[in-house]
Amino acid sequence: MPTAVLTDRERTAVQAYLRLLHTVRAAFDGPPGSRRPPFVPPSVLAEAEQALADAGLSGNEEEFFRLLQTWCPAEP
Repeated sequence: MPTAVLTDRERTAVQAYLRLLHTVRAAFDGPPGSRRPPFVPPSVLAEAEQALADAGLSGNEEEFFRLLQTWCPAEP
């Protein structure tokens, strides 16, 4: 599999997305039976959106997810 070298901005976008993903997962992993809605701090979402925009990846999900898969491949 070819290795992609991410730019600093692409790497920042991937890292911000992963932080957002982990925050959302943690919000949904509340105690069983919890009725409170999951909460994701607006700053986490804003960081991911800004990082995507800075990397030129806003509106280009296909390219972004290709970079994400290359940088952080799924385990078999």
